[in-house]
Amino acid sequence: MTLELRNVSKRFSGIPAVDNVSFQARAGEITGYLGPNGSGKSTTMKMITGLIETTAGEILFDGHPIRNDLLGLKQRMGYVPEEQYLYSHLSGLEYLIMVGQLRDLPTKSTADRIDGLLRLFSLHGDRHVPLSSYSKGMRQKVLLSAALLHNPDLILLDEPFSGLDVSMSLVLRSLIQELAARGKVVLFSSHELETVERVSSHVVILHRGKVVADDSIERLRTLMDLPTLEEIFSQLAVEQDTAAVSREIADLIRA
Repeated sequence: MTLELRNVSKRFSGIPAVDNVSFQARAGEITGYLGPNGSGKSTTMKMITGLIETTAGEILFDGHPIRNDLLGLKQRMGYVPEEQYLYSHLSGLEYLIMVGQLRDLPTKSTADRIDGLLRLFSLHGDRHVPLSSYSKGMRQKVLLSAALLHNPDLILLDEPFSGLDVSMSLVLRSLIQELAARGKVVLFSSHELETVERVSSHVVILHRGKVVADDSIERLRTLMDLPTLEEIFSQLAVEQDTAAVSREIADLIRA
């Protein structure tokens, strides 16, 4: 299985948010999707899910254009969006039951799976509490549970570590690796470059909507003669002198 983008672009009012992007994310691999804020990462994710249409180009999954069967794609896809859209009046348990019903999953086995996910994500004790009372990290764990409930083949994670404590971040890091090892296609975007470096098979780096790198981290280290992903990212996608900006801010607040 492969997720493939071919010359994909998205323009809003004529302004390119994603500009002629091409890359592949393969089964059994973890593809890190990186870029500064506003570089087009979340827009790309939303085009892959079918939430917004491409302006140009083609997105394929398992060799087939997704536009030909969006419903079929959604049945095989799990998606954790950057924004936490939840029905806050529902409890965590009610929300996951609703997701299972919307996906038309078998009632008994889904109930067992929900119970297991709530326990493993340390949410079982709060399963009847309204989502409006959940912390950001708890809501993120509900979104992760919902995305994995139907055992998807394609997993899209947009800032999946948002709000998670250190312990759960370590669990999620290991889980992403386990899912890839079981043959899933995993594409995830994160600002946590150290985590991306630890788990990714290869990375795609965006800058101003364009792909500026698409390779394994090891090859990028060799090609650019830089020891870490953070330094590679700074070289390719960060325009400002971070040390100079830091000094200016410190000088400004001291003045």
